[in-house]
Amino acid sequence: MPGRPAGDGDGDGDGNGDGEGRQVAERREEGKMRLAVVTSILLVVGLASAVAQAQCSMTVRNGSGSTEGQIDSDGTVRNSSGSGNGKIESGGTVRNSSGSSIGKVESDGTMRNGSGSTIGRVDSDGTIRNSSGSSNGKIDSDGTVRNSSGSSSGKFEGYSESCRNTAGAYLFFFNPLHNR
Repeated sequence: MPGRPAGDGDGDGDGNGDGEGRQVAERREEGKMRLAVVTSILLVVGLASAVAQAQCSMTVRNGSGSTEGQIDSDGTVRNSSGSGNGKIESGGTVRNSSGSSIGKVESDGTMRNGSGSTIGRVDSDGTIRNSSGSSNGKIDSDGTVRNSSGSSSGKFEGYSESCRNTAGAYLFFFNPLHNR
């Protein structure tokens, strides 16, 4: 028809008015929305994991059940009288009471001193290993700390598996209950 623009108005340029162009555009938009939803879900899950790691609040008890210390939800490490001894930051940096970095706990459970040398690790099953890799204790799934002979030498009350590295950092840098 003279004076009519090319195409049929549905955006696919074939001139038959079948609406295929709109369908393609709608599918594209649906795909973009799905991608946005999946991205949002992954972001929320990632943030939840980071928050969960940072919110390890535990009371530390010795083998007799007496309070040895506390790990606050912000990572502050306190002694039995409540004074701050240092901090285990969510990124793994371990600081003393004056704020100086004294080491780091890696995401795989490896503990490094302030010079970066490996001083030990906590395996995914809770086994505590010294710098040469020998087992010298364990953190059970309920937070019980065991020495190399398997005897209970303390407990992290409020422990969960997501707090394993925080508990390990406490043992390596602040109070080696597993060596008792």
